[in-house]
Amino acid sequence: MAVGRQRSAEYKNMKKTSKCKICRRLGTKLFLKGDRCFTTKCPMIRRPYPPGMKTRMNKGLSQYGREFKEKQKLKKWYGLREVQFKNYVKDILSKRSSVKSKDSPTLLIQKLESRFDNVIFKMGLVSSRAFSRQLISHGHFLINGKKVNIPSYHLKIGDKITVSEKSLKKNVFKSVLSSLDKKTPPSWILIDPKKAEGTIKSFPSLEEVAPPVEISLIFEFYSR
Repeated sequence: MAVGRQRSAEYKNMKKTSKCKICRRLGTKLFLKGDRCFTTKCPMIRRPYPPGMKTRMNKGLSQYGREFKEKQKLKKWYGLREVQFKNYVKDILSKRSSVKSKDSPTLLIQKLESRFDNVIFKMGLVSSRAFSRQLISHGHFLINGKKVNIPSYHLKIGDKITVSEKSLKKNVFKSVLSSLDKKTPPSWILIDPKKAEGTIKSFPSLEEVAPPVEISLIFEFYSR
């Protein structure tokens, strides 16, 4: 049993380290570890250079390299697999004949922001999108009174998200709900902290989300 616990701890530490390496490799803080990213323990503060190097390289990237890096940053920011992310971008690209080019970045961000796992994260109910996906898969949340366990489910304007009554009694939610009214939710989600409910009022603007990427380069990458 002791050996099993030790291996489990080692695996968790490895996962923490790997997520921090993603930020260091891409040179951007993506807040993949939730609250830890806001502390002085964040490796991006202590070691703001790629893993395996002692300083940041100033060597310029090729155009392809820049496009690839921006794609990786946004994909990792939302914690998506390559196939998932590619499908979202390709869907926007397929509609470019009917959608203005300048609107494409906003549409992509709105599609990503309206994912169930992201909404739970933005409501302040979890510390990271990865943890959000785990809790959703375990059936802790309801949409319009019905249990939904699909993290990629896209919410619509007017949809109401709640924590199931049974789940509210669990320790994982008790500590969060006690401080929910102190958090500032995004303007496009109406939060009732006493009931742990959220309602989608609208879809966010690109300026409000402010993703740490140049989205036009992502479209160029997948247009090749």
